[in-house]
Amino acid sequence: MSGGAWTVLAVAGVTAAYALGSRRLASTPVSSALVFTGCGVLLGPAVLGVIELDDAGPVTALLEAALTLVLFTDAMTVRRRDLTRGGFLPRRLLGIGLLLSIGAGWLLAWPLLAGLTVWELALVGVILAPTDAALGKTAISDQRVPPLVRQGLNVESGINDGMVLPFFVVLLAALPGTSYAAEGVAGTFWRSLLLSTVLGLLVGGVAGRLLQAARARGWITREWRHVYVLAVAAASYEVAVVVDGSGFIAAWVAGFAFGHALRNVPAGPPEPAVAGGGEHRDTTPELAEDLGSLLASISLLLFGALLLGPALEHLTWQIVLYALLSLTVVRLVPVALSLLGSGLRAPTVLYVGWFGPRGLASVVLGLLVAEEHVAGTELIGRVVAVTVALSVLLHGASAPALAGAYGAWYRRAAASSRDALRESGEVPAGGGRRRLGQGGRASDDRP
Repeated sequence: MSGGAWTVLAVAGVTAAYALGSRRLASTPVSSALVFTGCGVLLGPAVLGVIELDDAGPVTALLEAALTLVLFTDAMTVRRRDLTRGGFLPRRLLGIGLLLSIGAGWLLAWPLLAGLTVWELALVGVILAPTDAALGKTAISDQRVPPLVRQGLNVESGINDGMVLPFFVVLLAALPGTSYAAEGVAGTFWRSLLLSTVLGLLVGGVAGRLLQAARARGWITREWRHVYVLAVAAASYEVAVVVDGSGFIAAWVAGFAFGHALRNVPAGPPEPAVAGGGEHRDTTPELAEDLGSLLASISLLLFGALLLGPALEHLTWQIVLYALLSLTVVRLVPVALSLLGSGLRAPTVLYVGWFGPRGLASVVLGLLVAEEHVAGTELIGRVVAVTVALSVLLHGASAPALAGAYGAWYRRAAASSRDALRESGEVPAGGGRRRLGQGGRASDDRP
């Protein structure tokens, strides 16, 4: 049997095994990210050697597809009111905390990652700045945590991966020898930022309006609406690639435009609710969200096998120390500074500061740097791999216990405080992102 067949069999086996026990594991510290990453290391060339791929092309394609879907669907679900009414928390985290995190990651890399140039050090800070709430899903799904905090972490995670993309492509353009450097910073700014943004807005906005028109006339079935989202996400990515722009930026922007069109363009009378489903709810993005989650899990499996396993064989104390600092100081200090004067209590600031897991976006951006064959590729890849691995372990394992402890503190503080806590502020109802393992409709969660 070929190596590719063994790889497919291993991926299918781990996915099926986790699916069978997913409900039982959902309330434990054993997260899906931990299972897939750990199985990847075990099955990879560093241990059993079941998963071995000589050609990185299929892995790159899978990772890029996963990130494209996650960027598109995350942006799709973000609403303007998420950043206005009750949105001071994500606004501060994104407008102040993200920039400070990039800067802190850059500065702390300087004394620890010797041999990297100033731009490569900055790339490390950018790659490890975005958060992935799915790695500590209990932190944002536990109902004991106040809605304002859950919504803030969810919105932050849904937007910050797209916000770091402009920094990423500009820094790649500043690095000699990369494909972006051939066009220079000015050419990259034009194609990857401006042109890709315009194309993404056009594809997402027009596609959303076409979908609403088809729904109003009864031309499209519920099932094909789900498929349509996948087609739009793929088209938004590829339309930027054909003009040598950034497919990720285009997909992210297209998601905003597509979601805005679905919410603001009339689609005629609502369809009847599905049998046994109660109140009608638009399920248009669900297939894309679930497929994106599945691809993200498989990506973590391949990450464990092909990136993390080899990186563990070349560990240094500098890499481990930087990874720990990235998950603590680089996250906690910027969050604390961004929330000064917000009125949030210290336990809330610590909770928000701790739950900034690194995940899919960091893995994909790290792989893209590796493909450019810049001088510090190997070291950057090892730092990213170890940081994401520690995040998978620490954030996933701590989420249930810390969510319970913080929820208990909040309940006591709300009961004993004379004035309403800032944490008790109202947030917009509805919205939010679905992820495999986070629960969907109540009917989906019945035994």
